[in-house]
Amino acid sequence: MNQIRTTRTQGARVTVVGLGPMGRAMANAYLDAGHEVTVWNRSTGKDDELVARGARRAAGIAEAVAASPLTVLSLIDVEAMYGTLGDTGLDGRVLVNLSSDVPEKARAAARWAEARGAAYLTGGVNVPPAGIGQEGSSIFISGPREVYEEHRAALDLLAATDYRGADPGHAQLYYQLNMILFWTAYTGWYQAVAVARANGLTAADILPYAGYTADTMRGFYTGGAPLIDADEHGGEHERLAMCAASVEHVLHTAADSGVDTGILAAHAALYRRGVEAGFGADSSSRLIRLLGNEATTA
Repeated sequence: MNQIRTTRTQGARVTVVGLGPMGRAMANAYLDAGHEVTVWNRSTGKDDELVARGARRAAGIAEAVAASPLTVLSLIDVEAMYGTLGDTGLDGRVLVNLSSDVPEKARAAARWAEARGAAYLTGGVNVPPAGIGQEGSSIFISGPREVYEEHRAALDLLAATDYRGADPGHAQLYYQLNMILFWTAYTGWYQAVAVARANGLTAADILPYAGYTADTMRGFYTGGAPLIDADEHGGEHERLAMCAASVEHVLHTAADSGVDTGILAAHAALYRRGVEAGFGADSSSRLIRLLGNEATTA
């Protein structure tokens, strides 16, 4: 992953379209760097603070795109881009779409933009708005390398860019892989808090232990990845049958506490399937076979 560049060229022109919390953070980062920033949002009022800081308010989307060679989009998804840009002329413009969506929609969006004469980069932002412009923040970027290199300095002002290749869908693929890890972990935190509260504890009571568990996960990923890639699933260190028993204990603890068990029940069912498939003596990494398309071809 690259580091955020500290050399910031003043006077470059950039347009930011979409002024939710993330878009406003991006526009502020460009203003901090001395860029000439044009902003536009479908609903009014979200640009007042930015305009007060020196941003230029475009009268419409066509004016916003025409104002700068580079337009950064921060919208809810790709469909919002189509609705926002409409028939706006894009010939010779560069669009960097930092909106979350699925890889195939990112590829379709790139084809749509290129058919209208624009260069197109896809991005996946790995931090909340407060992380924009901060060290340690990163953004996945994919699309034509020459376009990325030309505008890399401007993008690095937002967060360190991690270029993932020419395929415009790859930035979103890497981003969504991160989101799989993030949302399942976050939901696990909520589930743990629900069980804790049902037993008279608070989120603060279990926070130190939750933090410890989160920190230890890096070790599991680091140790397991090379074995998974080598298709080695021996049960020398942990066996799926033992893991399945532990998951059952988790499920029944939640049930005994009177909280919702839907997520944990699905989790336990997966581990049972692994044991029933004959993988009980193997590592729990065998579950990847059940979760992936290998399950349909085995």
